[in-house]
Amino acid sequence: MQETPKSARLTIALVGRANVGKSTLLNRIAGQDVAIVSPIAGTTTDVVEKGMELLPFGPILWLDTGGWDDTSALGAARKERTASAVARADILLGVVADDGAEPDPELFTLAKTTSKPLVIVVSKADCYPPSSAFLAYWKRTRAAVVVAETDRDRFLNAFKRALAAVCPKAGTRMPEPLQGLVPPGGTVLQIIPIDSQAPKGRIILPQMNVLRNALDRDYLSVVVTENRIREAVQLFRPALAVCDSQVVHQMMADVPPEIPATTYSILMARLKGNLRALAAGAAAIRMLRDGDRILIAEACTHHAAEEDIGRVKIPNWICECTGRNLVFEVASGKDFPKTLSHYALIIHCGGCMINRAFMLWRMEQAQEAGVPITNYGVAIAETQGVLQRALEPFRRMGEVD
Repeated sequence: MQETPKSARLTIALVGRANVGKSTLLNRIAGQDVAIVSPIAGTTTDVVEKGMELLPFGPILWLDTGGWDDTSALGAARKERTASAVARADILLGVVADDGAEPDPELFTLAKTTSKPLVIVVSKADCYPPSSAFLAYWKRTRAAVVVAETDRDRFLNAFKRALAAVCPKAGTRMPEPLQGLVPPGGTVLQIIPIDSQAPKGRIILPQMNVLRNALDRDYLSVVVTENRIREAVQLFRPALAVCDSQVVHQMMADVPPEIPATTYSILMARLKGNLRALAAGAAAIRMLRDGDRILIAEACTHHAAEEDIGRVKIPNWICECTGRNLVFEVASGKDFPKTLSHYALIIHCGGCMINRAFMLWRMEQAQEAGVPITNYGVAIAETQGVLQRALEPFRRMGEVD
């Protein structure tokens, strides 16, 4: 469980007013003290992440947020962090208490407007037993409402039933990377270049995910560098070839057109976002004009090498492809600009370090701002003139136009 990356966990954000009992609730669910609790309002000052195994749901990432009614000097910043946690969450866990205060208006608004599944837990029930009117108020949100009873086992059973009821509706669980692309018993050819960007002694997460998926499905897995593509194709006649985006042009030249071929980053676009929209966003590359600003959005923070794919290679390829003088800006980690309308294009990384809910939220922000968005692999394939072939495996399945 501890080795499961955050991006592959079911992510649940606990939200509500300060001192309503969010951290206490997390400790009750865990059965141990995983979060600091105190009667002092505002004890949780930033989003606290906690990985936990919760049967039968498997690995979960809990996001324990600060109260959004915080009026301190840092209150606005904490509310921004809570908003970011809500964007990342697959499921929202709203925490309320019938403690004499007015019902939480922000949670009620969020419950009525969000498209995310919601479970509401009534905390402090031992001190403030919820009235029927209070429970009826929250049931108006159409969320599952659970009372945190003193009996932990009985509460956990009720909570798990409520969670199970909304999990299938989350719509953010990732399919398998190779889902529908390889027939039973088929062969997958993975092409992984070893250059200055390759981590010493290991391969990167998208490559590992595809390899593990192939092993789980009992496919024949063949892994080579770009120097042995033709040899591997002749020996194994793969059902699918997948390469690192940096060598996509060479793969397309060395793999016969009758063999489906794509890239890891395009598989990630399908896994984490909306491939149809990201493919459409790549069309904006050919429409760029001198002086246009392009946002390179990285989901993780890393030391940029001389051959950095997002900060060096992609900008160079786009400038060569378009012949334009363009301005490139970079946002990394959880940072994502609030104002996007001044960009002509957003190029996002594969998103292997964030979950699908967060990637879809970022895509929604771009759509609302009227800015086309694509991802590394789709953009690279476009600049190399091979995007249509790289999308063909998904076009056959009706996933792209």
